[in-house]
Amino acid sequence: MIIPAPRASDPLLVVEGQNDLHVIRHIAERSHPALEFGIRQYEGVDNVLNSISDHIDAPSRPAVGFVMDTDQDSIQIWRRIRSEFLKASRIVSLPDRPDPDGTVIPGDWDAGVPSVGIWLMPNNQAAGELEDFVAQMIPAGDPVWPLAQDYIAGIPLSARKFADGKTLRAQLHSWLAAREDPRQMGLAIRARDLAVDSELCRKFTAWLTRLFT
Repeated sequence: MIIPAPRASDPLLVVEGQNDLHVIRHIAERSHPALEFGIRQYEGVDNVLNSISDHIDAPSRPAVGFVMDTDQDSIQIWRRIRSEFLKASRIVSLPDRPDPDGTVIPGDWDAGVPSVGIWLMPNNQAAGELEDFVAQMIPAGDPVWPLAQDYIAGIPLSARKFADGKTLRAQLHSWLAAREDPRQMGLAIRARDLAVDSELCRKFTAWLTRLFT
């Protein structure tokens, strides 16, 4: 269950924006409805990074997780995360590299140190963003997906309004536009247009479970 107004004592997931919030909420509600945690969006990766030390030092929170896009450089974002962890009063040691299955550092409740988790979109290794993750949720063999890819590929470079690194995002939203009831990513998960049984989605749900149970 997603806690609608998380208190200071509730487990919390910190995300970049509304799209992340709704996608993760609907994944959790379909895959693990008994799992309890709140979600807050911080309107951008810089705001998420700046909030890290405050969340680690929160006095009564049992667990906190951070979900961020890697964009073009997964190594650079991990370095920035590690530097923010060093600003916290409580010592939480991160590994040199993110765990491919999602990083979780167990807490010490007696010492008041929360469990801390980090998931870098899309898969903790490759550069990318939320849409790269969600594209993996398109059902295998879907006949519209290759058509959506071909449509975007057929747009002349001079007519494209999206950046070179945002091609998959354009393909995904073209696919979503062709649903019976076109909708945003989170609602497409709720409507079961997007599947939650892909390998990557199952890995993400397992990371949430390790962090919040």
